[in-house]
Amino acid sequence: MSHWMFFLAGGAIIGGAAGLLLLLTGRIMGASGLTVGAFFSPLRRRFDLVFVLAMIITGGVIARFYPALFNQPDTPLAQIALAGLLVGFGSLLGSGCTSGHGICGIARFSPRSLVSTCVFVGVAVLTFYLVNHLL
Repeated sequence: MSHWMFFLAGGAIIGGAAGLLLLLTGRIMGASGLTVGAFFSPLRRRFDLVFVLAMIITGGVIARFYPALFNQPDTPLAQIALAGLLVGFGSLLGSGCTSGHGICGIARFSPRSLVSTCVFVGVAVLTFYLVNHLL
């Protein structure tokens, strides 16, 4: 199966999950907000923790059965950890992440989400260029 079919299926699953979460609970699906709720909000902890664990388990299952999708050169664990911390800090600074702003916010025609998503994508393009062409 081609890689693009997995990406298409992943987009459909994320979009469907975002829509269902909004319809069933009235909540916006933002991975950073759900992660914060899972660890720091006693009122939302159980639901948010299940949602975050489901995302992690799904990624693990896909990586196990379709490792070619994750075929990357060996990257030091410290570099991966630093990247994760920077993404988490950026999500906190931007009051949301690509799922909250990029999927749910743009679908709701939120001007703030449109600006945030443009900034996320712009920084991602710049980072890709710097890492692949200048470093």
